[in-house]
Amino acid sequence: MDTYEDPTTWGPEPVRPRWSLALKFVATLLFFPLLCAFWLAVAAVLFVVGLFADGIAAVSEGFGRGYMRFVDDVLGGTARLGSWCVTWPELRHEGDTAHYRARVDKVVGNWTERASAPREPKKARPPVECEIPRRVYRGVGGRYVAEVALAQGWELRPTDVRKEVRLWWSAASHPQDASVADTAREA
Repeated sequence: MDTYEDPTTWGPEPVRPRWSLALKFVATLLFFPLLCAFWLAVAAVLFVVGLFADGIAAVSEGFGRGYMRFVDDVLGGTARLGSWCVTWPELRHEGDTAHYRARVDKVVGNWTERASAPREPKKARPPVECEIPRRVYRGVGGRYVAEVALAQGWELRPTDVRKEVRLWWSAASHPQDASVADTAREA
């Protein structure tokens, strides 16, 4: 956590009223299937348009990259329409600090397990970056995520804690140390 950032944003979110969450949960039950259908329809239309755009992309690399960015923006924007949705665990555990602490511990532990796994030949490298979404740490704040992650060997990356906490596996910063550790494991 950098000193230039507002420390109040790293704290837990205020507890939302139960009635508000219940209304949003009911609206989520009605809206989410429609959102999924809309997302699939948009994806299908973009796929069909992409088949025709593939001919243009064969001639122009810039068009292909631009179209892929456009598709990513459109599908991402469609998915963000549901950012207000409330899930059942959120409704059940709003204000339960112990639940959110356990959730953060589990998520960071899973990322640490993945990142510290030895590299297998002819397989993708283990992930060295991760983003912990706000839904995971809402009840305990980004500060707790940072403390747990730093204790497990992660470095904090520039992040907007109102959306997510971004982390970097610090062992990946020193490739010579990682390669020595890999050869030691193989021996």
